[in-house]
Amino acid sequence: MTDAAQLDRDDPLSPLRGRFVGAESPLVYFDGNSLGRPLRATGERLARFVDEEWGGRLIRGWDESWMALPERIGDDLARVCLGAAAGQTVVGDSTTVLLYKMMRAAVAARPGRSEIVIDRDNFPTDRYLAAGIADELGLTVRWIEVDTAAGVTAELLADAVGPQTALVVVSHVAYRSAWLADLAELTRITHEAGALMLADLCHSAGSVPTELDAWDVDIAVGCSYKYLNGGPGAPAFVYVAERLHDELTQPIRGWIGADQPFLMGPSYAPAAGIRRFLSGTPPIVGMLAIQDMLALVEEAGIEAVRAKSVGLTEHAIALTDEVLAPLGVVVASPRSSHERGGHVTVNHPLMREVTAALWARDVVPDYRDPHGLRLGLSPLSTSYDEVDRGIAAVREELDRLV
Repeated sequence: MTDAAQLDRDDPLSPLRGRFVGAESPLVYFDGNSLGRPLRATGERLARFVDEEWGGRLIRGWDESWMALPERIGDDLARVCLGAAAGQTVVGDSTTVLLYKMMRAAVAARPGRSEIVIDRDNFPTDRYLAAGIADELGLTVRWIEVDTAAGVTAELLADAVGPQTALVVVSHVAYRSAWLADLAELTRITHEAGALMLADLCHSAGSVPTELDAWDVDIAVGCSYKYLNGGPGAPAFVYVAERLHDELTQPIRGWIGADQPFLMGPSYAPAAGIRRFLSGTPPIVGMLAIQDMLALVEEAGIEAVRAKSVGLTEHAIALTDEVLAPLGVVVASPRSSHERGGHVTVNHPLMREVTAALWARDVVPDYRDPHGLRLGLSPLSTSYDEVDRGIAAVREELDRLV
């Protein structure tokens, strides 16, 4: 196995790591797929915003730039990460709210159909929303049973969809296993059944490239605080294919998504284009940091980011086999990089205790049942040496506990 120091020297993206706050510290951060490190430039941006835009321009800022920010950042995100043309992506609301709006809009666009298809190992919010909407509307959830070390395959989906399917909800990268779904093929199967596809991009946006337009995806929702480094609670984004803008009616009709928001007329008419999928006042402060990370990803190139991600996860798996497997640790993520996103989950009955001990010594992974320690390796802020030190710490804690 190649030495970590050599891998870091050979990594063309390694000079970018120094742009992140805390990257120079000895802390090992394996949770970049839950909350990304902030960029140094973001602190400067926030300070300028408070002094110059918020403090200097006050409410005039809405007319001068803020009102357009959800669409402008959405277009940047679409260009840099999503493989989508302009005018189809907008930033605003939380992931949960956007998923709810788009699930409701999708099933309403398929009247007479009674089923939402989703897998039992999808992220809890996705599952809870699907079940709640089914309860609200008298629909049925058709559950796909999946291996928790894998995810939704074309074969599983083909067996689940049918003439009653209104909507299919799939995570592009599974939150537990990192299974990388074949979104293009899953979308084709969904469309053959006459249904709409909603893709959750929370664990892929900014780490795994997508081609939403080319894959003919209908709707996609993703968060911005993982690989997009938007900060705690930063707003989510939604992509809606242009061909569906006039077909879908979102259920939360707020003033900002109206055709003439400042007219404040007696009745609602949706805005043209992607803006109709907004509801409330855009969270401007929460959007600021996203811009810095998108600029960095564009500088690096999303394909180079993906190559680094593959390199980090392959290194982590090789180290697990060498250092941790003798203690009974097993890899609970796909071993093929073509089937794996940007993190690796390793299982052992003591991983809950190991995770707690690691946090106390500034090694920060997260824990996912059953018995899973998840290594979230954010490509631009994680080094190969960091992976080595983290895996060594896992071994030390297992040696102590076993």
